Amino acid sequence: MNEQFLQALPILKKIEKNGFEAVYVGGCVRDALLNRPIHDVDIATSATPEEIKAIFPKTVDVGIEHGTVMVLEDGDSYEVTTYRAESEYVDFRKPKEVKFIRSLRDDLERRDFTMNAIAMNTNGDLIDPFDGQRALREREIVTVGSADERFHEDALRMMRAVRFVSQLSFSCTPETLSSLKTHKALLKQISIERITVEFEKMLDGKNVQAAISLLTESELFLYLPGLADKKDQLRSLSEFDLAQLKNVNEKWAVVMLRTTAVDEIETVLRQWRLSVKRIREIIGIVRAVLDLPEKENDRMRLFTNGLECCVSACRIWSIIHHLENNEHTVSKLKQLWNSLVIHDYSELAITGHQLIEWSDRAKGPWISETLRIVTEKVLNGEIENDIESIRVGVEQWNLI
Repeated sequence: MNEQFLQALPILKKIEKNGFEAVYVGGCVRDALLNRPIHDVDIATSATPEEIKAIFPKTVDVGIEHGTVMVLEDGDSYEVTTYRAESEYVDFRKPKEVKFIRSLRDDLERRDFTMNAIAMNTNGDLIDPFDGQRALREREIVTVGSADERFHEDALRMMRAVRFVSQLSFSCTPETLSSLKTHKALLKQISIERITVEFEKMLDGKNVQAAISLLTESELFLYLPGLADKKDQLRSLSEFDLAQLKNVNEKWAVVMLRTTAVDEIETVLRQWRLSVKRIREIIGIVRAVLDLPEKENDRMRLFTNGLECCVSACRIWSIIHHLENNEHTVSKLKQLWNSLVIHDYSELAITGHQLIEWSDRAKGPWISETLRIVTEKVLNGEIENDIESIRVGVEQWNLI
């Protein structure tokens, strides 16, 4: 039994000691069977939330309306969820009513895919009423019961299917694929924040090219911000090994480079509800890529964008131009960064206040432009980074 399962085992044993069932369930069991890292251990039980709270002295109601209680034990925390059945769904996402039940099989029956409907008891025995192990062996995404019903209940499951193609390198069965095509328009009913979470997990998977192909084949892309008219551009992403990139911002940058004009990127990413900070980072990477290779050794470019952004741009350049090794260029960038006299505007020997004092001019855009020129000359070794040298320089260059 996996070490994380063993760590949580006393929780399950204590629930059983009190006369209830308790099992590991869902993604943790799936990932253990696939020999993948387990991030969280999910525990399901026949005990109601109130019964769990009576068993354990320290608990937190983290989602009690859905039957989830966090148990605090020996410095660790475990989410324990009561078996439940769900009534009809509203808004193609949420069940109208959640009913606590005692049947594990009925609880597993409400889940999305058979590979996520496998449970394991405290003896390590698997409970697999919907043949999820076969789906794992065949590396297929199979819904529990009718695919049409599962996607109609919760349309976000369609994006989860795409995400699992990327993360697990699985493929959809013909029935699953057909249902994706049939119900694709239901994606309009799902909040963009939830779609973005799944899309980013898809981007971060090892088989992202296959997932993007599924997005186009199923036509789910028609309901993704900024991508409805970009089928060919999306298809072109399959040419690139995005798995070589280091983080999701780099992958967003490649998606934007292939699908969106630079001056429209901010608008599109705002539609995806990304934070302002991340939008700026992604746009910075895109602009840095577009600057290559003409400004590869430009100190001011490196100073302005920062080392991390320029290294990301270098990786992306190698991916989109099918260059096998960019380590030499990355090494040169790092050497150039280390050689810079200053790495931030705060390290410049003067501020705008000195410029105003020296010139007797009013505040205005000229200050930031002058500081930029001075910074570039300091970086290029044309002037020392001290107040007197800069004062003489700005007078000679007629900057004040």
